[in-house]
Amino acid sequence: MPADSPRERSLGSVTGVQPKLLVREVDGRYQSGLTAEQLWERYDACEDLAVQLSAYASPKIACSGLSPEVALTRAEKGLGLKVDAGEWDFSQPEVAWVMKRTQQLLLPSSLHAKSE
Repeated sequence: MPADSPRERSLGSVTGVQPKLLVREVDGRYQSGLTAEQLWERYDACEDLAVQLSAYASPKIACSGLSPEVALTRAEKGLGLKVDAGEWDFSQPEVAWVMKRTQQLLLPSSLHAKSE
């Protein structure tokens, strides 16, 4: 799993006289956040979606003359609509990562040019 893949840090906290952390019991231990297996599943779903989005956008760029930026913007808008409607379960950090990864898959040679 790449180091930049999104990770849910904690479930949150509850205010009061004494701060309380939100945790859950997993295999007899208290845990705040996702297990390693759950993190891997979330990463796998994000990577799969990025691959699908790049496969969908690539022919649109090649055949219809859309610029990669326009195709990525449209893909991000569609992804946001699905997430906002509750059809797809991705957090905002996951959506941002998926779009970054989709751009990497579509424009591998432009990565170095933009980061310099």
